[in-house]
Amino acid sequence: MTNKSAASIRVVSTGIIYRNPKPYLRAVHTWHPTVALLKNGELLAAFDCGQGAESLDYRSYLSRSTDGGKTWSEPQRFYGDHPTRQTSSIARINVTRDGTVVALGAYIFRNDPEQGLLNHQTFGYAPMQMFVMRSADGGRTWDAPSFIEPPLVGPSFELCHPILELSDGRWLAPMSTWKGWNGEAPNGMKAIALISTDRGRSWPTYLDVMDDYANGVIHFEQSMVELPDRRLLAVAWAYNEKTGRSQPTPYAIANDGRKFSPRRRTGLHGQTAKIVCLPDGRILCLYRRDDKPGLWANLACIEGDNWVNLAEAPVWQGAASGMQGEAAAGDELSNLKFGFPRLIVLPDGDVFAAFWCCEDCVNNIRWMRLQV
Repeated sequence: MTNKSAASIRVVSTGIIYRNPKPYLRAVHTWHPTVALLKNGELLAAFDCGQGAESLDYRSYLSRSTDGGKTWSEPQRFYGDHPTRQTSSIARINVTRDGTVVALGAYIFRNDPEQGLLNHQTFGYAPMQMFVMRSADGGRTWDAPSFIEPPLVGPSFELCHPILELSDGRWLAPMSTWKGWNGEAPNGMKAIALISTDRGRSWPTYLDVMDDYANGVIHFEQSMVELPDRRLLAVAWAYNEKTGRSQPTPYAIANDGRKFSPRRRTGLHGQTAKIVCLPDGRILCLYRRDDKPGLWANLACIEGDNWVNLAEAPVWQGAASGMQGEAAAGDELSNLKFGFPRLIVLPDGDVFAAFWCCEDCVNNIRWMRLQV
């Protein structure tokens, strides 16, 4: 039996990866960080920048730290625009066991410059073209984008997660299907994972992770890890489109790494929950709490197929929680003030986390170092 009284979570230090240094001169805001630990010990962060949450100049950038996250380089674009069409673009990064930095990204087509990325009337998303890029030198140079032919119709997809390399060699791309611009959703809005057995060259199959769209529940912003026993664990944001409110955070387990169990409850009341598996097999989760303000950390263990909560602590309380069903879903989603945490385990056992947050009316990327 796990000793709950011995569990604790502590923020050791915190700082900024990027914040617009001259908000009085130009509008630059940031969202959606992913972070990778390189083999040489450097930290690499990718995040989205733009004048607004759906602006035409919305693009992903890279910053690098050579001192454990204390200081970061100026953001740099690391891939070009679409060659023929007006697009915005996003990319999420991770590093594979052989040291390759891999980015999962998408060009998002902006057919009407007076419209955003999201149709606020239908909760549909603009059409997109997903791609994979690779870097063999720690993100300094990149191969050309390799485009993905998805094995199912989205029509659009939510890229909420970097590529996950499994111990059996498969690459998974956790994401969610999303409505098309006019509201069409032939496969619902569910959490899935595309599968590649050739290191991202093709993605012919996929896993269903969580789906309750028949009852009006959307599963998105999922997070997935491989447990020490090679099982897969996933959590997601469960959002009831009819009520505009979030449901308690669900989890699902794939005991064979290929088929996920029915959803169960973590006991957390959260939105945009992200997890990491610690070296001892425990799970650390950061999430925007639905019932209390701020970003919270939760420590849990998986006993059999049961999620057992051990400890929790607030780690950032700079804004109230997000979507509450008080306005249209698209309006509330674009007006969020923080979220999308990303966690990685450092060589000394500490956890490095990054998330975006609005502080003094500027969206920046904040990091923190956690001890469990």
